[in-house]
Amino acid sequence: MAHLKRLAAPRTWKLERKTKKWGIKVSPGPHTVQNSISLLSILRDYLGYATKAKEARYIIKNGQIYVDSIPRKDYKFPCGFMDVVSIPKTNENFRILLDAHGFLRVIPIPKENAAWKLCRIENKTIITGGKTQLNLHDGRNIIDTGDYATGDVLKISLPNHEILESIQLTKGNLAMIIGGKHIGEIAEIQEIEKTHSPSPNLVHLKEFSTIKPHVFPIGKNKPEIKIPTENIL
Repeated sequence: MAHLKRLAAPRTWKLERKTKKWGIKVSPGPHTVQNSISLLSILRDYLGYATKAKEARYIIKNGQIYVDSIPRKDYKFPCGFMDVVSIPKTNENFRILLDAHGFLRVIPIPKENAAWKLCRIENKTIITGGKTQLNLHDGRNIIDTGDYATGDVLKISLPNHEILESIQLTKGNLAMIIGGKHIGEIAEIQEIEKTHSPSPNLVHLKEFSTIKPHVFPIGKNKPEIKIPTENIL
C-alpha cells in the first residue's frame, strides 16, 4: 500500500492523528515501518521546517538533509532508532530515540555527537575467507575480528563505520528498552538468563525483566546518549 492513514499509523509515531487524514508511509529500508519515521515527517511534523509536504519534498530532493552523514533525497526514507539526522544549512543535528512513552522522538545533539552512533549486533556471519561479518540493527554490515557477541552495541564513526568502542550486554551496564511494556525505560542490567529453548533469553534488570531482543545497551557507567525528556520534539 502506497499510503497510510494517520489513525492506522504505528503508535511509535508522535503525530496528531485527527488534524490530517494521511501520513507518510516509509520506503523499504534499514528499519521497519513500526520502528521508523519518514524524512518528510521529521522535517514537517517534528521540526516544523515546512508547512506542506511539497515544501518538505523540495528541501529533501535538493540534498539538504543528511542521515548518518549521507544526503538522502527520498522523502520517504525511514529514519529509525539511533539514526543521526543533520541539516548543514542550519548547523543542526538530531538523534532518533524512544521516549518513556514509546514514541520515536527527534533529540537535538551537539555537532561532535553527530559524528557517531550506537548500533546493536543482531547477528554474526562467517563470509568468504573465514572473516566475521557483524550484522547491525540498522542494516549495516561490518567485517571485524573483535570479540563481540550478539546483543552487544558498537559505537561507530560516521560515515566511515570505524568501531570506536563497544558496550557489552552484561551485568552492570545501562540499557534502553526498545520493545514491550517497558519500552523507552532506562535500567541497569542485573543478569542474563539463558532459556535453553527456542524462546529468547531473559534479561533481568532492576525492578523488571524482559526478553533479550528488547534490550539495547547504551552505556557502562553513564548513558552515551542524551536521554529523552518531556520537552523534546
